[in-house]
Amino acid sequence: MTLGSDVSRLTTTAASAAAKGLSIVVPVYNEAAGLAMLHERLIGLARTLMTRYGLATEVVYIDDGSADNTLAIARTLKPDNIDVQVVSLSRNFGKEAALMAGLDHARRGAVLFMDGDGQHPPDMVEKLVSHWIDDGYDVVYTAKAHRDNESATRRLAVHGFYALINWGARQKIPEDAGDFRLLSPRAATALRQLPERNRFFKGLSNWIGFRQIRVDYEPAPRAHGVTTFSPGRLIGLSIEGLTSFSVAPLRFASLLGVLLALTAFIFGLTILWEVWTTGKQVPGYPSLMIGLMTIGGVQLIMIGIVGEYIGKILSELKARPIYFVAEHTEKRADGEAAASERTAAE
Repeated sequence: MTLGSDVSRLTTTAASAAAKGLSIVVPVYNEAAGLAMLHERLIGLARTLMTRYGLATEVVYIDDGSADNTLAIARTLKPDNIDVQVVSLSRNFGKEAALMAGLDHARRGAVLFMDGDGQHPPDMVEKLVSHWIDDGYDVVYTAKAHRDNESATRRLAVHGFYALINWGARQKIPEDAGDFRLLSPRAATALRQLPERNRFFKGLSNWIGFRQIRVDYEPAPRAHGVTTFSPGRLIGLSIEGLTSFSVAPLRFASLLGVLLALTAFIFGLTILWEVWTTGKQVPGYPSLMIGLMTIGGVQLIMIGIVGEYIGKILSELKARPIYFVAEHTEKRADGEAAASERTAAE
């Protein structure tokens, strides 16, 4: 039985790249205000890629249960020099599930992921494609050039998150790396084959290996609205990432237990020393209560950490689908839109 996967046949060359094309996956959630403008910029990008590389392009919009008119606007987007797929999920499954849905529905060879809020500039896609086709990289990921416009607390939290997750991960995740990245055909194929349901996209796309390169960029201001990622939601996503990709929390719990045991041992030695040297008994109630409360608190923390991992195991064993598609339409730039839409409706 083979426990690995051979993707060596999917080599990256300029000729094969032009033949396979590029799929741009755009998860959207309540992005009605700027979706049409983003699509116009992607049409211009598609023309540029076709002229320079002969690269056919499609865009896959994943509507992750939007509550506004995002889906209605996505249905009206024209396939002008670019094929358009619109995949509507049955509810909001979260960004990781939306990214996976886009990867599953991408029909071209290479896959590029970008946000729908306009902060990932389409103009930069040409640079990512150049690293793939001209330089032969399989994973071209972007990262923020700096965080000078963020608070010291946020910068410290981000640095601490990456330090903690990389402490317990065999394959390190570059700090500040984002979801705005391009995968070559064989990298995309490798990522599709990973079976887990609790996915951390940044970690998995780095874990698959191959030739990777970092590209620093400056995110553009949001073209409209405000971000839906509140501090509480970011904390939740951080916990999901930690427990899905790293054993750092378990290591932290183990070290905390060792530290507590060592402290208790030293405290016991001090009590014995005082009794032996002075003959005086140390009053036991305060120290006993403090010790019990400390041990109890640490045990609850450890139980909570272990519980997070048990929850992940339960989720994997249930093997529920990562997402459900409620609607899928496709419009092709070659004029086969009507046939594609009828097929999707059936």
